[in-house]
Amino acid sequence: MIQNGVACHTGRKTCFFTDIKSGVIIDCTLGYAGHSSMILDSNPEITLIGIDQDQSAIDFSTSRLLKYGNRAIIKKGRFSNVIKEIINEYGIKNIKGILADIGVSSLQLDQKDRGFSYDSDNLDMRMDKDSTLSAREVINTYSNADLEKVLLEYGELRNYKKIASAIVTNRPFTSAKTLSDTLKPLLPQGKKIHPATLLMQAIRIEVNDELGELKSLLKTIKDSNFIDTKVAIISFHSLEDRIVKQTFTSWSKKCICQAEAMRCECSKNNDIGKILSKKPIIATNEELKENVRSRSAKMRVFHIRTK
Repeated sequence: MIQNGVACHTGRKTCFFTDIKSGVIIDCTLGYAGHSSMILDSNPEITLIGIDQDQSAIDFSTSRLLKYGNRAIIKKGRFSNVIKEIINEYGIKNIKGILADIGVSSLQLDQKDRGFSYDSDNLDMRMDKDSTLSAREVINTYSNADLEKVLLEYGELRNYKKIASAIVTNRPFTSAKTLSDTLKPLLPQGKKIHPATLLMQAIRIEVNDELGELKSLLKTIKDSNFIDTKVAIISFHSLEDRIVKQTFTSWSKKCICQAEAMRCECSKNNDIGKILSKKPIIATNEELKENVRSRSAKMRVFHIRTK
């Protein structure tokens, strides 16, 4: 069940974390502890470590997880950095599960002062309020060329040049609402999502270095040589999902020789485990009725083998 966060698909009654009897599970994106609460309930003997860079989320989750006592530990910071500290402290043999729900949380979207929503009167989008770079700086100070790069690479907007030019012409902007309203004629007019969705996505990714964080997390996991660890990544757009899919595929390859090689010279022993989800796991119709925002969620799961 993607929206409730136990890395579980209700249709097949398959929960990827519920068979973990002991050790540590890391929730790299604690948020408001929806995932963490269910993991702790489903795994009564494990210790869960939740990571978040948003202090408001940490304050909320600290109270929510209080009933679990010392089984729930919260650490503040970017998960790409904090996970290294956790590995050093608890050891690779004790870490049995890693979950990351990439992207902005529903409550962050709903808090208009955070500037994540297209109708917000603010223009911020920082997941960590202590960060120096905000959406306001990106929109009002980036050069035309830099804006084009952000819009193309992170928003995959076809008319990125016209949009970047319109931003430069009409700035300064002080609110997400004014920005989205001004650019609306140039944005894709879909039926399912707001026209400004990809624009806001592109800016948010730039502000929080979301793709860089994801790549760093996956590299740390690969380099750490975990033993019998399940990794579940939930993504919400194609850029993230592509990174996860390609990474998990590379992790599962036994042979890494070049395609033009006459014969294998790598011993065919380069895989570190196997993919548990042949296709991305998506929300069921029942889950979509409860939470429409889960419609874009895709979860991929990998099991790092026992050495």
